[in-house]
Amino acid sequence: MAGLLPDNRKLATEVWQEVNLQIGNYIRGKLWELLIIWGVSWVTFKLLALQFSMLLSFFVGLSVLVPYIGVIVMFFPVTLIAYFQWGWGADFAYIVMAYSIIQLLDGNLLAPLLLSEVVNLHPVAIIVAVLLFGGLWGIWGLFFAIPLATLVHAVIKAWFNSRAFIKQNEKVGQSQA
Repeated sequence: MAGLLPDNRKLATEVWQEVNLQIGNYIRGKLWELLIIWGVSWVTFKLLALQFSMLLSFFVGLSVLVPYIGVIVMFFPVTLIAYFQWGWGADFAYIVMAYSIIQLLDGNLLAPLLLSEVVNLHPVAIIVAVLLFGGLWGIWGLFFAIPLATLVHAVIKAWFNSRAFIKQNEKVGQSQA
């Protein structure tokens, strides 16, 4: 089997190790984001006396797994339960505003900062990746945007490291000649 593989596997091995590490970090970061949003939503819904607050907040936490789409999907159950509980009124408006604020803070502050920290990508790179891959491949692009950005980052990093290594060896070879 080893005969079928390329002789110089160093670059592929570097990329694989980097991606493996970063995907593990990404999963841990998403888990923390899920737990934070679940907890904040539960406290908010409980303080506002929304029925089924634990169940709703759990699904709001799970909705962070699919950026942007999860927010829209969970908006409907939260608003429907609030509407059936209170009708159109101030309490309904408070729930809608609280949910909107939680999602705005998550999408624009918590997720980019938290995930950029764990996968060593700039927050702007994460937002660009979500927009780019989401635009290219729809919901699947949204779901895999950060892992794909991590893969691209690892390939570029390994490629530049290998080019620097080659240039360094060329200089050493020229000085010895």
